[in-house]
Amino acid sequence: MIAVIDYGVGNLFSIKSSFARIGADVVLTSEEKTIRNADRIMLPGVGAFRDAAAKLKETGLGELVRTELKKGKPVMGICLGMQLLFEKSYEYGEHEGLGILHGEVVPMRGYIDPRLKVPHIGWDSIHIEKPSRLLKYCKEGDYVYYVHSYFASKCQDSVIATSEYDKALTAAVEKDNVFGCQFHPEKSGEVGLNVLRAFCEMK
Repeated sequence: MIAVIDYGVGNLFSIKSSFARIGADVVLTSEEKTIRNADRIMLPGVGAFRDAAAKLKETGLGELVRTELKKGKPVMGICLGMQLLFEKSYEYGEHEGLGILHGEVVPMRGYIDPRLKVPHIGWDSIHIEKPSRLLKYCKEGDYVYYVHSYFASKCQDSVIATSEYDKALTAAVEKDNVFGCQFHPEKSGEVGLNVLRAFCEMK
């Protein structure tokens, strides 16, 4: 069973529907017992880093994710959910993340060509940086769907894929039993479903 953590900031219906399409056993939950009994944990997220981080801390769900991760349970973050896995974010101030992965979340503004639109919205291809379990069903140049204004930086030890938007931006990360996608697998067609299939196979 996959526990998709419901802490009030996720695109939960689309994620649940995508898992259902590939026949996965998935539950939307904020219950500690259910999360502890799950085989895998998904951390979704849409919105502001500060608010999401505060909710994870207030509810104890952030610490629960860390605890289950230490047991060897696969954990995956999507979009803001991936960003929360890092040490900190500079989205409207400086805010502490879960600190599971090394790196920080920084704005595109000041990094990419100022003539480009931010947020980065739409389809973009991925460049696979290294072999990974999460992208085992994907290939170089596959297109995925993005909606974001911030990206993970100083995280080269976990980067498995990038996308070009004037410069290389972190597309996906993997380290031990931690996984993450800046793009939205649930909005990325068959490529996205393949990413979710790979996560369903994690042990």
